[in-house]
Amino acid sequence: MKPAALLLAPVPDFLTDPLSEVCQVHDYYHTEDKQELLNAVGPQIRAVIMYGASMASDKLLDRLPALEIISVYGVGYDGVPLDYCRRRGIHVTNTPDVLTDDVADIAMGLVLMTSRRLAVAERFVRAGQWLEGTFPLAHALRGKTAGIVGLGRIGKAIGERLSAHGMKVAYHGRTPQAVDYPYCESVTGLAEMADFLIVACPGGPGTRHLINAEVLAALGPEGTLINIARGSVVDEQALVEALETGAIRGAGLDVFEKEPEIPAALLGSDRVVLLPHVGSGTHETRRAMAMLCVANVAAHFANEPLLTPVS
Repeated sequence: MKPAALLLAPVPDFLTDPLSEVCQVHDYYHTEDKQELLNAVGPQIRAVIMYGASMASDKLLDRLPALEIISVYGVGYDGVPLDYCRRRGIHVTNTPDVLTDDVADIAMGLVLMTSRRLAVAERFVRAGQWLEGTFPLAHALRGKTAGIVGLGRIGKAIGERLSAHGMKVAYHGRTPQAVDYPYCESVTGLAEMADFLIVACPGGPGTRHLINAEVLAALGPEGTLINIARGSVVDEQALVEALETGAIRGAGLDVFEKEPEIPAALLGSDRVVLLPHVGSGTHETRRAMAMLCVANVAAHFANEPLLTPVS
């Protein structure tokens, strides 16, 4: 008999189809009567599939006494209660590496869109305003300084792209790394020297509102914030105030605190580029993520080493 798996997120068919070859799949996310489902199959569930930002609460996991593995469809896992999982001996896996380049491309795209005001320029043409006059000048990237908050796999890939555009790169992280980029001891110090502050660190309680009013003030009126990490890392209200008062020049955001809900002040601002969390949103990468997500589950139930365990 196949082990039972529970879906906590609206994952695509190209994940559920191969997963169903390994497990008996139960869709918690789309089920209207979730309590009835848990009463019926909760004691048999041995695997959970979820997004990194989905919330797998202790209360929910308590209803799954046979749970052995949580396989995250994504690189982030801030919605997983890691301490709880360690206490119960539940394995946690994610899908790193396969999405690195796509997310780094989005970060670079947001840098270009904000510096050259490409989204505003596109709307300028569509509105027929070009017939009335030329579009205002924007800013070049060459010689500018980018500060990367979090120099993991994605942060390093972003750094490569920034360097290729003639930008200087510095970074902040928990510890210095063996790289050529200058290391800053604090996020505020990094913001002070940066024209672009690019957030690429993990989410979770430890980084909640890491980018706050103080950091934004240090970034300054010529600075731009880019966030491709997690919405929780940025104090969104402080960001709104910084944009409205001119404390910073602009922002490029792929993630938000309460996505898909976005503050009206951000929606109405031409100084902000907004994307609907599409960092890994390509056919190629999402399929690779799905295959890795399922492969971790299959490896576990075959008593083989997990491909990408979360330490």
